[in-house]
Amino acid sequence: MKRYKAYCFDLDGTVYKGKEGIASAVAYIHMLQARGIEPFYVTNNSSKTTEQLQASLRAIGIEAPATHVYSSAMATAQYVAHHFPQARVRFMGADGLRQAAEEVGLQLVDDVNVDVFMMGIDRELTYTTLADACVAVQNGAAFIATNEDVKFPAERGFLPGNGSLARLVEGVTGVTPTYIGKPSPVMLELIAQTYGFAKDEMVMIGDNYDTDILSGIRFGIDTIHVNTGVTSTEAAYAKEQPPTMLVENMLVYAALEEA
Repeated sequence: MKRYKAYCFDLDGTVYKGKEGIASAVAYIHMLQARGIEPFYVTNNSSKTTEQLQASLRAIGIEAPATHVYSSAMATAQYVAHHFPQARVRFMGADGLRQAAEEVGLQLVDDVNVDVFMMGIDRELTYTTLADACVAVQNGAAFIATNEDVKFPAERGFLPGNGSLARLVEGVTGVTPTYIGKPSPVMLELIAQTYGFAKDEMVMIGDNYDTDILSGIRFGIDTIHVNTGVTSTEAAYAKEQPPTMLVENMLVYAALEEA
């Protein structure tokens, strides 16, 4: 079994479901830390700040340095800052996206006549919020969405993700958003560039083939699919480009490492 230098974990459905940790993943992360390897956490969740994501991990027994936490909010804000300098930006989202936008100096305004409309999940959204989003995009704003996850796993079942909301706006406006989170490899590229990892030293671990696994495949690194969330093992195996490895959970993978 190959050993890697950079283990990149998805969060929802891979490390935890809602507020409940996935025991096998937590145990494997502790094994890596005992070996002196600090994992990376690569999440499409744009609602939480880095500190809030750290707190969610701490609540299930994982201490994660801020430098190893990558969210679609961070990547989206950096993308807008790079491609739309000096733009007037309206956003829909939560604390995570607002903090990321402020950290890179985006000019946030409360107007429907803007250069960019940036969309992340908003668990307190109203009809007016969605209506304003549709008007902003119809008025010519570039439509940038943090991720295209239609759903995500929680303790009580699957809940609507940002992709569901973005598709609603797309249906009204006829404008397809530019998606920044997984399956885009942007966050994996940032990790490789920041830490100098070669692609054969990295692995992406996730439960959702269409986001986690595809991001790894598109970046050209190994992938491990776990059967703890969105995509079943059977469905992942049947894909035209299957993951490098398919395991029930990360303790099964750990046993294979030791075999």
